[in-house]
Formats: sequence, structure tokens, C-alpha cells
Amino acid sequence: MPRAPKSSLSGMAQTVLGPVKPEHLGATMTHEHLLIDFAFMLQMPQEASQKFKALQPITMENLGWIRYNWLSNKDNLELLDEKTAIEEARKYFVAGGGTIVDATTIGIGRDPLALTRISRATGLNVVMGAGFYIDKVHPGDMAQRTDADLAAQMIKEITEGVGDTQVKAGIIGELGCSWPLTDNERKVLRAAAKAQQTTGAPVLIHPGRNEAAPLEIIEVLAESGADVSRVIMGHLDRTVFDTRKLLDLAKTGCFLEYDLFGNESSHYPLPGSHMPSDVQRLDNIRLLVDKGYGEKVVVAQDICTKHRLVKYGGHGYHHIIENIVPRMRKRGFSNDEVDAIIEDNPSRILTFA
Repeated sequence: MPRAPKSSLSGMAQTVLGPVKPEHLGATMTHEHLLIDFAFMLQMPQEASQKFKALQPITMENLGWIRYNWLSNKDNLELLDEKTAIEEARKYFVAGGGTIVDATTIGIGRDPLALTRISRATGLNVVMGAGFYIDKVHPGDMAQRTDADLAAQMIKEITEGVGDTQVKAGIIGELGCSWPLTDNERKVLRAAAKAQQTTGAPVLIHPGRNEAAPLEIIEVLAESGADVSRVIMGHLDRTVFDTRKLLDLAKTGCFLEYDLFGNESSHYPLPGSHMPSDVQRLDNIRLLVDKGYGEKVVVAQDICTKHRLVKYGGHGYHHIIENIVPRMRKRGFSNDEVDAIIEDNPSRILTFA
């Protein structure tokens, strides 16, 4: 498999508007969705008196119900309006944000050209993902595609652009993984390792909802030749709760992503997991910093529903900068530790090797 010219990628981060120097990324959220079609996740209520709520638009009258049952309203699962995305992303820019990694991949509505327009309209760097989401939304012919086929597609999306758009991805992922992993998801991971070897791109993982999932995924990637130190393991907030397992994962050298800040509902509507509070997230990050893994922690909000946007009464993409960073300082994080998590670590992982 041909290796991409180092002169065009190595030492730079790749945004939808082209390569930028890592020092120009600024404050970075490593896992967000500016636009996403997440409707396949709809959990239709079983009770006759509740079913109609699933198809209502969001209003002040049903917002409380939607916040508690956020997977049970179709409108809530569709971030499809470009104007709204620009308005929401601009709030992040005004708060001091510099870069957003849009983790929307194949199967959930990735829109390369729209991301370029959002970037231009807001002044933000936007990094787009390459690859595939979970098995449930894979292309119909996925079983017939080979590892080499999938790797070639990811490489093209990074080096030439998605389809005929010429808009290039700057990260592989988020790669969707279920629990247990399906055959096709394993194939995607193996292909991602090959694509990483060729391009030097970072890899972003959406693990299945089981504490054993992240380490299993790391093993598959490592066995396939991936550089694990260039992998971001996402959604640790809702995945790994045992301290020993968290530290075992940290020992692999991967980046550790707490990306659900602002999502504090105790009612998590998916099996095998629960949702911590922002305080609990900070406690885990403090632990990782104290254990020597502060240079491997990155953060985000993973906004993928309307109820978390400011327009619909939510916290918005600027929640970490506006609310969490001051709380970090009050809880004893030094300025250097905060800067590492918000700017330095993301800059390092987003820089092509």
C-alpha cells in the first residue's frame, strides 16, 4: 500500500479547509457533532399514551420529558440545520474555542461541504472524520468489502477527499464499535490500522458499552499494526468505572477521552452503562493526572442531540470552556494541567505523524 507523502501531512493537523499548524488549533473539543442524523437510535415508547411524544417537535412543553428520554424523540436525534449549527458553533468560538473535531462518520450523515461552510462562517477549525460508525448503519455490502477495500477508502478520504468533494478528513473515526464486536466492526478496525500506517492519522474510537470493550479494541488495533499511542479511546465516561481497568487502559498509551461533559442525566437509556456527573468526570481526570497520564487526557461534550444545544435550552459546545475550566481551577488543577487537556494534548494527537 503506497505511503502518503510526508511533506503534505507530517507535522500538520488537517482541517476541512486544509492543513494548519498544530499551534493554531487553540482550545479543542475532540469529539462533537455539528451535523448528525442519529434517528436510527430512536427508542419508540411502548405505551400508547407516550408514542405521540416520539414524533413531536421539541417545545418548552415537552423539553423536560425529552431531557429524561432523549433517545425517544426523533426530532431530538436530528441535527440537520446548518444555520443552527453555525449559530451554536459561533458561541464556542466567542467563548475562546479554536477547533472542533466533528466525529460524524459514514452511516450517520457526514456532510463534508457543510462542514467547510460552518468553518468559514465561524472562524473555527473543523476536523472531519473518516471511516464508519457501528454495524447497524454500515453499507449494505459491508460483508463483501475486504480490509484492503476499507483501508483504501479511508486513505483516500484523508489524502484526496471524501467522494468528489475534495474535502479531506483529519482523523480516522469515530469508528463505531458494538459490544460484542461484530465481524465487520473488527474489519473496520483492521483497516483503520492500515490506513493509519499509511497516512500517520490519529484514530478515534466509539467503544461498545462494556468495561472490557476498550481494551479489546486496543488489542485488535495493536495486532493489526496500529500505533496505539495515536489512538483516542472515547466515551470513557459511560464505559469504564473501575479504577483498575481505567489505569490498565491508560498503560496501553492511548489517549483517554472524557467526552460527555454536560450530559448529567442519571437516566441513561442504553443497557450496560450509566452516566456520571461532571464532578465525577473531573474526579477521574484528576486521578489520571495524579497517576502520570495528564498528557493523554482530552475532553469534549459529544453533542449529538438538540436538547443539548443552547437554542433548545442546553449547555452548548462552549460548556467546557465556560463552565468546566473554571471548576477545574477551583478544584486544584494548575494552569499547565488545564492547558494540556484543553489545548496541548489535542494539538499533539491531531498532528499527523
